[in-house]
Amino acid sequence: MLLWINGPFGGGKTQTAYEIRRRLPGSVVCDPEHVGFGLRRMLPPRLRGGFRELAAWRQGVVEVLDLALTEHPGVVIAPMTVTDPGHFAETVGRLRDMGHDVRHFTLLAERETVLRRLRERGPGHVLRYLAGRNPGPRGDSWAVRQLDHCLERLREPEFAEHLWTDRATVPGTADRIAALAGLTLRPDDGGPVRTRLRQARVGLRHIRFD
Repeated sequence: MLLWINGPFGGGKTQTAYEIRRRLPGSVVCDPEHVGFGLRRMLPPRLRGGFRELAAWRQGVVEVLDLALTEHPGVVIAPMTVTDPGHFAETVGRLRDMGHDVRHFTLLAERETVLRRLRERGPGHVLRYLAGRNPGPRGDSWAVRQLDHCLERLREPEFAEHLWTDRATVPGTADRIAALAGLTLRPDDGGPVRTRLRQARVGLRHIRFD
């Protein structure tokens, strides 16, 4: 089974994916972003646009996930934003056509909720997050510029199943996805401090510099 976790940039996809992996024995995270960033690094800087527009990315994601789903005995989790219906058909749709059990979920939240989450990303922001302080705005970031488009497109029916996360914790969202997919997670064994530290580690490991 593939759990494809969609949503706006900063919507909690990666945190949710790693929470499920932590609590679901035998599961793995296969992040399609790695394929995209590898392709971008191959190009001269002036040609580095959005990698989702590259047919090579969509083909590569399907090939890698097909291999993982065929050879790995456990659940595969892919946290990835896809807002274009054509790209969705070429990735999620194609994997389903190949016979794989793909469960797709879109994490949604109100605009201010996503902006707050985006402010908590990055090294300095993570440190302030750990200290319980509210980081400053990052209104000029690429993710913020994409936010309105993402929220509008991902509300469309083709991107169901929709899960609203404004008032949900990451462990709670993981529980909801697992229940909808017919999976059983281990109990969440972390209190607020351990959960905050664990999520900060995930955030630090996934900071992008290019």
